[in-house]
Amino acid sequence: MSVMTDHRTVANGGNPLPVSLKQARLPRWTPPVLALVAAGAGAGIGLAAGLGSTVQWGLIAALLFIAGTFVLSAAVEGTRQAKDRLATSLVWVAFLLAVIPLASLLWETVARGIKVLDGYFLSHSMGTLPDAMPGGGIYHAIIGTLEQVGLATLIAAPVGLLTAIYLVEYGRGRLAKAVTFFVDVMTGIPSIVAGLFILSVWILILGFGPSGFAGAMALAILMMPVVVRSTEEMLKLVPNELREASLALGVPKWRTILKVVLPTSIGGITTGVMLAIARITGETAPVLLLVWGAKTINNNPFEDAQQSLPLYVFQQWQQGSEASYDRAWAAALVLIAFVMILNLVARGIARWKAPKSGR
Repeated sequence: MSVMTDHRTVANGGNPLPVSLKQARLPRWTPPVLALVAAGAGAGIGLAAGLGSTVQWGLIAALLFIAGTFVLSAAVEGTRQAKDRLATSLVWVAFLLAVIPLASLLWETVARGIKVLDGYFLSHSMGTLPDAMPGGGIYHAIIGTLEQVGLATLIAAPVGLLTAIYLVEYGRGRLAKAVTFFVDVMTGIPSIVAGLFILSVWILILGFGPSGFAGAMALAILMMPVVVRSTEEMLKLVPNELREASLALGVPKWRTILKVVLPTSIGGITTGVMLAIARITGETAPVLLLVWGAKTINNNPFEDAQQSLPLYVFQQWQQGSEASYDRAWAAALVLIAFVMILNLVARGIARWKAPKSGR
């Protein structure tokens, strides 16, 4: 153990005693070396035990890495530092367990979806092409997705915004508690339930046929609670001093909300809306019940069946041919790219509208 001594005269007989100022530490390269050793040992144990899954090898390696880090740190650095390294190792292992499946899914989608993804695929529909034949595209599905998600946003965003304003600025008593309760219930509602509700009311009772607008109403039901919750939290972050200063000048409350509260929180509100849009973009069950899917281009979301990207992926995979599998992977890649762009836009808006930090 490395010890630095400071010869000080102490009260016990006036004898100088060494004072420890620095504790022994493991070298910085210890964790990666331990990770490599644990990976090799995990593979060796897996092969010796006849385990054919690399996932099992990885779990064994993770356990060996955590245990080895704790034992080695306890022997060199002490129990207290060993506990700290144990917690750090658990965090890293949990991070890898979450990232590896995501990276594997993304890699598989890119590798298999890039086969038929080109300009023709993006600018043509299926038309009269049989699903078992190669060719065709997703233009009609892109149009349907944009229209359905856009209509759902036009329905859900204003309702969610106004509901959040009521809960934060005006909500008191039983009505506010009831609204909060139902928003919480809607947050966990399965997407198929929203689709069945619109199916029973819009199609079976009112007699309207399948359309993109019907699917948009179901998507709006799923989007509303997300918008309400995110907007509510952003409005709560606005300092009360701003409201009080505006009211002290004689400004009405509605104008204070419009001119002070909303501009202050507009960045977070916009981010929440964008994330809610990304959440509903990949929904399949409501679209399957209410939109039905179409092989040709339908630019009118208020009449007849329409296509969407999630439904297109489902239907193409259901066909079971090699060509339909390629189209399904390519459409899934486009859908992932669309959701990724929405998330990047949300982050950009949040950073752009974030309050500027002063001195």
